[in-house]
Amino acid sequence: MARLTITSEQSHASKRDMCPAKPPARSARQYLPEKITLHALQETAKGCRGCDLYRDATQTVFGEGQRGAEIIFIGEQPGDQEDIAGKPFVGPAGRLLDTCMEAAGIDRKAAYVTNAVKHFKWEPRGKRRIHKKPSMREIAACRPWLDAEVEAVSPKLIVCLGATAAQALLGSSFRVTQERGTIKKVEGYPPILATVHPSSILRAPDDETRKKETELFIADLKIVAGHVAGAQSKRAG
Repeated sequence: MARLTITSEQSHASKRDMCPAKPPARSARQYLPEKITLHALQETAKGCRGCDLYRDATQTVFGEGQRGAEIIFIGEQPGDQEDIAGKPFVGPAGRLLDTCMEAAGIDRKAAYVTNAVKHFKWEPRGKRRIHKKPSMREIAACRPWLDAEVEAVSPKLIVCLGATAAQALLGSSFRVTQERGTIKKVEGYPPILATVHPSSILRAPDDETRKKETELFIADLKIVAGHVAGAQSKRAG
């Protein structure tokens, strides 16, 4: 458990610090429902035009899970299969996440899964649609949905999968490779832990590297499971 560390009070970031100094000209904020519930968010997000990503996406891919889920997993954005299905983490990366969660003792049904950006950003390569990283402006424009999801779910822990999700909440200087598996505190949010995105494991150059990265990912998820179990024990006590 040596990798489980908590930032000091002096190093705590604030929710305000994580937001852009200048809000984007367009954002999802105007599309938020008056009453913040998961059902209302899912419905109103279908018509979001807070940035231009909706133009090339099939549909909005909102988060999935129940209010009161202990953990929120946040990825970067939906992929090709998610864009078509309208559900998050249903492609190869999602299946790997399921497998690793099970190995770490985390019930997928007890978790809420979503993305920092709700539309698939892509570029054509032959007949394929290839993932393209969203810009900071697009991430900022979509941020109101993410904050509203956190408010509606009220989790005990947020898990950021990959650099985009981690930097959206922990700041642009955060490096997943250096600080993965550590519990961070940001004012206005539950504790946050960052780790790699499962898609990065799938891109490993060989089987040996993929196996090693999978084991490290499961180790991070075991920290997640341990944190949630500890929080449950404190409530029971």
